[in-house]
Amino acid sequence: MNIFVTGVGGQLGYSVLNELKRRGYEVFGSDITESSDIKLDITDKTAVETVLNELQPEAVIHCAAWTAVDAAEDKENKEKVYAVNVTGTRNIAEVCKQLNCKMVYISTDYVFNGQGTEPWQADCKDFVPLNYYGQTKLEGELVVAELLDKFFIVRIAWVFGLNGKNFIKTMINVGKKYDTVRVVNDQIGTPTYTYDLARLLVDMIETDKYGYYHATNEGGYISWYDFCCEFYKQYGLETKVVPVTTEEYGLSKAARPFNSRLDKSKLIEMGFEPLPTWQDAVKRYLEEADL
Repeated sequence: MNIFVTGVGGQLGYSVLNELKRRGYEVFGSDITESSDIKLDITDKTAVETVLNELQPEAVIHCAAWTAVDAAEDKENKEKVYAVNVTGTRNIAEVCKQLNCKMVYISTDYVFNGQGTEPWQADCKDFVPLNYYGQTKLEGELVVAELLDKFFIVRIAWVFGLNGKNFIKTMINVGKKYDTVRVVNDQIGTPTYTYDLARLLVDMIETDKYGYYHATNEGGYISWYDFCCEFYKQYGLETKVVPVTTEEYGLSKAARPFNSRLDKSKLIEMGFEPLPTWQDAVKRYLEEADL
């Protein structure tokens, strides 16, 4: 199978590309930077058509996205955010339709309203995004579902991987500089290790079990405070972690969901292997990462 992956310069795209190579697939990776095999601006419809028609992929795993949540709120960025997350996704999906190939679209817990305590179901359509990033990711979902039959829409949360920035890297660097850090304890979810997620995404494209899925690591629902305490402990940092509310923390431009609990039971129902626990994922990440 010939696979095309967008956004290979990011955390997830990097892991997906490596997983496909490990399994011996013919794989092509694109990004907007020169670091990838194929430099591609997904907002350029003609460029997308040219590249995909030349490669004739049997599946596209679409990892490219604008993910800077706070920066997405800035008026001067909104046109670009929409172009990447919605127009770019439409460009990819339209060619996938022409080629009759599978498409994986990576979405987010931010498509929901982030309220309550009940885990969000994979097939829930109660969409009320809290911020512009979430709104554009939702619109990307709707584009894919409207245009295609052979799609996997996979919502994830709290992503960390070896390539690029993430919460673990940031907080370990902060913890090395300061005796005390403040971390919110009223936003609840589960982390997602890109190495583990990449395995699942490749498993998915080997099937025709299309539809909506939620995918994070197992191990239970936690707060960012719990997460930080665990990776500090595993890393050996003795920095004091002080739990604070979102209101007390008060630094974000974009509204954040309090409830990022994603119900992943559909994975098992459809015969997919769940991801390992987030605690185990942290352990493996820290062994691999250069921190």
